[in-house]
Amino acid sequence: MTAVFPDIWPALPEIFLALSGVALLMLGVFRGDGFTRPVSYLAIVCMLLAAVLAMGYGSGRVVTFNGMFVMDAFGVFMKVLVLVSAAFAVILSLGFNEREQMARFEFPVLMIFATLGMLMMISANDFISLYVGLETQSLALYVIAAFRRDSGKSSEAGLKYFVLGSLSSGMLLYGASLVYGFAGTTSFDKVAALFAGGAHVSPGLVIGLVFVMAGLAFKVSAAPFHMWTPDVYEGAPTPVTAFFAAAPKVAAIALLTRVVMEPFGHLAAQWHQVLVATAILSMVIGSFVAIMQTNIKRLMAYSSIGHVGYALVGLTTGTQDGVRGVLIYMALYIAMNIGAFAVILSMKAKGQMLEEIKDFAGLSKTNPMLAATMAIFMFSMAGIPPMAGFFGKLYVFLAAIAAQEYTLAVVGVLTSVVGAFYYLRIIKIMYFDEPVVVVDKVDDDGMTGVLVLTSLFTLLFFVAPAPILNGAAAAAAALFAG
Repeated sequence: MTAVFPDIWPALPEIFLALSGVALLMLGVFRGDGFTRPVSYLAIVCMLLAAVLAMGYGSGRVVTFNGMFVMDAFGVFMKVLVLVSAAFAVILSLGFNEREQMARFEFPVLMIFATLGMLMMISANDFISLYVGLETQSLALYVIAAFRRDSGKSSEAGLKYFVLGSLSSGMLLYGASLVYGFAGTTSFDKVAALFAGGAHVSPGLVIGLVFVMAGLAFKVSAAPFHMWTPDVYEGAPTPVTAFFAAAPKVAAIALLTRVVMEPFGHLAAQWHQVLVATAILSMVIGSFVAIMQTNIKRLMAYSSIGHVGYALVGLTTGTQDGVRGVLIYMALYIAMNIGAFAVILSMKAKGQMLEEIKDFAGLSKTNPMLAATMAIFMFSMAGIPPMAGFFGKLYVFLAAIAAQEYTLAVVGVLTSVVGAFYYLRIIKIMYFDEPVVVVDKVDDDGMTGVLVLTSLFTLLFFVAPAPILNGAAAAAAALFAG
C-alpha cells in the first residue's frame, strides 16, 4: 500500500508559523530572557511573512489533509486580518512588558502558537480539525492571560478564562459528538451534502448544532456567554487584552461563519433563531452595561460584546451580502480596537498605568495628540460618519434590511445610539474636564507607529475603501461558491 501525501501548499502559512514558533522557542531557550526584544521582532516578521504567504495563495477552493483542511478566498481574508492584528499586538507589548518587568521570550512565542491555532480554526473543514485549532489557540491564551505572575488580577484572569474556556470547549465537543452521532460524519463537506440531499433533520442533530454554536459564542464573547470577558479584559496585561479583543475574536467569528454557512447552510431555519437571540442580547447587554463602567478596559470589554452583536446581525441574514458585511465590520473593528488599546497603553503618569475613565480628564490639555487620536476611535466606535466604524455598521444593517430582518436593524440602530453615549462621554471628559493627572509623553516608537497607522486608517477609510470592500466581497462569494 503506497502512502498518499497531502497537498501541503494551501497550509503553507500554518506550517511556516509552526516552524517559526519552534525556532524562536529554541532561540529564546539558548539566548535567555535578555534576547526577548529580538525574539519579539522576529515574531512580528514571521507573522507578516505568513500573511504574505496567505495572500499569495490565489483563488479557488482547495481541500486537503483528507478533507480536514480547506483554503479559499474567505480563509485568505480572515487569516490576513488575524496575522496583522497579532503582529500589532506584539508591537504593543514591547515597551509595556519591559516597564512591568515581565519581558520574557516565551511571550511572543506563545502569541505565535495562539495565532497558529487561529489560522487552523479558519481553515477547519472537519469538527476534529476545528477542535484541534481551537485548543491550540486556547492553551496559549490561558497562559498569556496569566502571564504577569506577580499580579493577583492577572492570575485571576487566567484562571477564569481557563475554567470558562474549558466549559465552552466541552460544550462544543459535546455538540460535535451529537452531530457525529446523528449525521454519521464529522466532515463539513459530507454534512453539507447530507442535508443538501434532503436528509431528515433529527432533534438530536439540532441539539448538537445548538451546543456547537453555544461553544463558539463563548469564544466570540457573545451574550449570554459573555460573562468571562470583563474580568479577563481587566485582569490580563493590557497588550494581552488588546490581542484578545482583536485576533481571537476574528478567528472565532470566521469559524462560526464557516460552520453555519457550509455544513449547516441548509439548516438556516434551525440556527436562525439562536443567532437572532444572541445578536440582540449582545447588542443590548454590551450597550447598556457599558454605561456603568468606570474602568476603561471593562468598558472596552462590554463595547466588544456589543460589536460582536452588530457583526452577528450580518451573519443572521444567511446571505452573501450579510457575510460580506460581517467581514467588512471585523476588518474595521480591528483597526479601531488596536488603536484604542494603543491609546490606553500610552496612558501613563510617572511610569504608572492609568486605567480609570476619570484619568482621561483634560487629556486634550496635557497631550492633545493622544486625545485627538482617542477621539477618532471613539467617534468611529459610536458609528459617526465619516469614520470607518460608520461604514461597518452601514453594510451590516443594509444586509439585514435587504433580508427583511427589520427587528435586528432597529435594535442595532437603537443600541448604537445608547453606545454613542459612553463613547462620547470619554470625548467630553478629555476635552471639557479639568486635568487630574499629567500624562507622560508617548516615548515608544512602535506605539507611535501603531497610533498613527490605525488613526489614519480609521479617519480616512472612506477615501479608498475598495481594497477592504472588494476583498470582503470575494471572500463572501468564495464561501457561498463552496
